[in-house]
Amino acid sequence: MARRRDLLTLAAAALAAPAFAQPGKPIRLIVPYPPGGPLDIVARALAERVKDSLGTVIVDNRPGAGGNLGADLAAKAAPDGTTLVMGAVATHAINPWLYAKMPYDPLRDFTPITGVAQVPNVLVMNPEAADRYGVKSVADLVAFAKRNPGKLNYGSGGNGSAGHLAGEMFKAQAGVFMVHIPYAGGNPAQLALLSGQVDLNFDNLASASANVKAGKLRALAVTTAKRSAAVPELPTIAESGGALANFDIHTWFGLFGPAKLPAEVTQRLNKAFVEALATPELKARLATLMAETMAGTPEQFGAFVKAELAKYDGVVKRSGAKVD
Repeated sequence: MARRRDLLTLAAAALAAPAFAQPGKPIRLIVPYPPGGPLDIVARALAERVKDSLGTVIVDNRPGAGGNLGADLAAKAAPDGTTLVMGAVATHAINPWLYAKMPYDPLRDFTPITGVAQVPNVLVMNPEAADRYGVKSVADLVAFAKRNPGKLNYGSGGNGSAGHLAGEMFKAQAGVFMVHIPYAGGNPAQLALLSGQVDLNFDNLASASANVKAGKLRALAVTTAKRSAAVPELPTIAESGGALANFDIHTWFGLFGPAKLPAEVTQRLNKAFVEALATPELKARLATLMAETMAGTPEQFGAFVKAELAKYDGVVKRSGAKVD
């Protein structure tokens, strides 16, 4: 009789257990962008590190609609811990204001699990333009722009891109006018800056760093509230003070599950991924991308996402960018 009770107890526990705890049931980690990018690289490294605690994690690249397609797949998945998404500043803070129609609500339709990483953008100038205009610092740039409204231009990877919105935030806070020139992606925008077609860009630190080191671009400041560990000698835009004292914009990404994910499932996932992000292997991988970990509790990540969504409301509206 006792043995029968034990077997019934075990069977009940198995039924009550989260689906991802079932043997042979892999976790699908959706990356809403093509293979090879920072989110994909980090997702695959994380999948490898958590296999002992969570079992098999399969990275599933589902690009499309600026990341909305992959994020929507996760939003509509069963809340059992077997489908997650590597969301980002675009999918959860920018796109909701940029796209006329969104297939999901960035707050209501997801369960935050943990932030993963943040990557600073960097304000870079064409060196010849910087010398011609006498710009050696952010303060110099603001002073020149105020004396010469519309003379400076900046490139970006397209309307609504991170570089475009960083430029719009800079213009609004500094009280200056610079002409925005959108390109079809980050690489064409950087080539335009290198060739002198534009004066400055708000570029991704990792993609700009090689040209900065080679002297082909001049870095003035990082866009984050704090200096980057990758380039600690480079000041922040906020350090220039005045109206820019609270300037803070960066690329970030983190893990979400569908809404109504059970608390115990959320906590187990959080524990596994936070521990993985603390390993030397993951820290080294992030360092190669000039990224810094932003691991934390689900509550911390949820509050962060909510604040970012509110911040980009005004930024996107001021930019005038829209995707129908």
